[in-house]
Amino acid sequence: MADKDNKLPENVPGTFYVDDQCIDCDACRETAPDFFTRNDDKGYSFVHAQPKDDADVELCREALEGCPVEAIGEDGEE
Repeated sequence: MADKDNKLPENVPGTFYVDDQCIDCDACRETAPDFFTRNDDKGYSFVHAQPKDDADVELCREALEGCPVEAIGEDGEE
């Protein structure tokens, strides 16, 4: 389970975030590219945009559920 105390600094504020357990597998970026992107220098993903509607939230939840190391959280700040 992702830990909001270990959120990566690039995450934009909001409900979804990526923590420091990310292994840069690309799953979230393939599932929800409008919301997840990559830090090329450090080799991990982070949330660059928060979902705005129910369809967007579902894509982010799909990315969360597909994360092999559970590095995506949904309990960040609203």
